[in-house]
Amino acid sequence: MKAKIIPITGILVALLLISDSCEESVYKIFKGNAPIYMSYEELRASITTQQNVALENPGKIYFKDNYIFIVEEQKGIHVFDNSNPSTPVKKTFVKIPGVVDISISGNILYADSYVDLVVLDLQDINNIHEVGRVEEILRYAVPPVDNDYPMARIEEDRGVVIGWEVKQIKERDYNHDCCYAYPVYYKDGSFLAETNASGASGGISGNGIGAGGSMARFGIKGDALYIMSEYLVKILNISSKANPVNTGNTFYTTGDAETMFLTDKYMFIGTATGMLVFDISVPFSPQSKSFFSHARACDPVIVDDTLAYITLRTGTTCSGASNMLSVINIKNIDQPKLVMTYPLTNPHGLGKDGDLLFICDGDAGLKIFDASDPKTITSNLIKNYPDINAFDVIPFGGLLILIGDDGLYQYDYSDMMNISLISSILAQDGK
Repeated sequence: MKAKIIPITGILVALLLISDSCEESVYKIFKGNAPIYMSYEELRASITTQQNVALENPGKIYFKDNYIFIVEEQKGIHVFDNSNPSTPVKKTFVKIPGVVDISISGNILYADSYVDLVVLDLQDINNIHEVGRVEEILRYAVPPVDNDYPMARIEEDRGVVIGWEVKQIKERDYNHDCCYAYPVYYKDGSFLAETNASGASGGISGNGIGAGGSMARFGIKGDALYIMSEYLVKILNISSKANPVNTGNTFYTTGDAETMFLTDKYMFIGTATGMLVFDISVPFSPQSKSFFSHARACDPVIVDDTLAYITLRTGTTCSGASNMLSVINIKNIDQPKLVMTYPLTNPHGLGKDGDLLFICDGDAGLKIFDASDPKTITSNLIKNYPDINAFDVIPFGGLLILIGDDGLYQYDYSDMMNISLISSILAQDGK
């Protein structure tokens, strides 16, 4: 039989039709959020100090040696000399792209910068500078979007995502049967110990560690730096403070772990479904101790002696339907038991000093309770500041440092029956 000959032009036409059909089947065009990238090279050359940078979007707070550090979310850290709390003095702004959390040991500050951990020397507060970096120690995450458009696929090799641009996007449909599915990138819900109150006129001393709020995700115990990263905690060795070393040691929490609070012996982790407890008496080898379950909600936790205090809130990525304070008896650390729950409006961070319990209750403002009896806390409201949308607090020695949507406030509570506002640093005031 004579072979059938197909003209080459026919083959080319067929290939083009197949190609066009395939292109239509595996590509999609849509209006969405296209990522804006910062290259890794630019990220790692971006640490600078600047003057006259206004506080605009206050985040987490930290205190050490009479200095207050306010995180400007995703942008950097404002540094204030708080030697006189009635008149805090702005010293500098440290540009750190992607920063959400910080912690300080001695005169060294540790901060997240997207996927990296940055190490800064604070010895001279007028000359804060980078002295080290641990690259790619943190998970790759993207900033949240502020609209309902879908997000485009992320290409990690192009750098970190610093923002979004709404535009027409053409990309492969990796949900197509012939292709692999691209990774899911979650919006970051973001990104504690003894205080050294000796003070320092020129900079941060080399002794002790600072105090963070209840929303912290970094913690320090001896030479161990704990960093919460998604569903696990990573442990770095900071025996040489300026040169942290990734030990490779990690321990699992849950995928919804949010906050970390340390005592001398234990680590308490707030998750969206409960409180995890780890024994850190051997800092580099934490051991799981117990778990206290609660209704699904975001939940920072603090601990005072044999009681743990947990605030639960709704209206967040944690979902749930609970807005309350839970008091937990942890005298038997292996079997935490509920003491009492109290309804609240939308509680966030909290702090405790002696019998005083400070709760940031969202739109209901700052609430201060006498918590000497854990079974009658909300019946003993001492003061309420409803006009402040409070986020987190650091109380110590009669001075309360509070961060809210519109700035930082300081209160003198040395006389618990006459608590008074002594100063404020308002967002966008440029002072």
